[in-house]
Amino acid sequence: MRGTSVLLLAALSVALFTAAICGSGEAFAGGGSSAVVMEVTTGRVLFAERADARAYPASTTKILTALVVLETLPLDMEVVIPREAVGVEGSSVYLREGERLTVEELLYGLMLRSGNDAATALALASGGSIPGFAAMMNERAARCGAVNSHFVNPHGLHDEEHYTTARDLALLTAEAYGSEEFRRIVSTRSVAVGEGESRRLFVNKNKLLGSFEGANGVKTGFTTKSGRCLVGGAYRDGMQLISVVLDRYDMWEATEALLNRAFEEYSMRDVLSLPLAEEGEEGIAVRFTESGAPEPAAYPLKKSGEKISVRYA
Repeated sequence: MRGTSVLLLAALSVALFTAAICGSGEAFAGGGSSAVVMEVTTGRVLFAERADARAYPASTTKILTALVVLETLPLDMEVVIPREAVGVEGSSVYLREGERLTVEELLYGLMLRSGNDAATALALASGGSIPGFAAMMNERAARCGAVNSHFVNPHGLHDEEHYTTARDLALLTAEAYGSEEFRRIVSTRSVAVGEGESRRLFVNKNKLLGSFEGANGVKTGFTTKSGRCLVGGAYRDGMQLISVVLDRYDMWEATEALLNRAFEEYSMRDVLSLPLAEEGEEGIAVRFTESGAPEPAAYPLKKSGEKISVRYA
């Protein structure tokens, strides 16, 4: 079946969970908030509210920073902290000039403690300069399909030209979840790095870990311009979901409600177990790998009986 494609035909009635979250269709109307829930392997959006509205990502930017760094630097590479990475505004892991940390240690500082100094050190090690690294970020975002975003720094400190959307941020996070190292780092609740005077304990700011069933990521963010932001990740019953809420004062409660509702309403279904479509029907293309397995092998469908079928092209 090499080169063959399968078409999934679905009544893709994307469920909006607004009423379930806040009891009103105006849940996001006030402050310009936006939200998305996405299944990682297929990229199917299960919930969307103002998903393509421009927003400031604050420290959720660091998801893309980590992705670029993981693809360009070895984890065990030692980084000598430059002066430019010391005393950076905002969240910090209090790096000192001339101190030596590995890329992996800096990534823990980046993703668990949201260190803007760690972001700067990693950007300089990877891109040579902040503008150079920002160019790498934008190129990587474009390859993910995040076409409504633009990044100018690795940490998310406010800049009018540094923006994204809930949908783009979900796409970037789904791409990052393809890295085992990324998944391991963002799901870590605490870790000690360094020795002696350089020893640090990083405790993850993500309160979902350990309190929400299946939680395995991802990143918080806040500036006065962005409001409170949260990208959450959770895995249950073979389904990996990502939620994004931007400019949402009750980001923890909203994220838990979105994820719980998605897990309640959707489940993964084996593509090859679905019925064949009628002649002439169109759908979503699924391709076979060299081994003959379909990609995706499973698809998120509503448990209530969402209609979907396959056709061999």
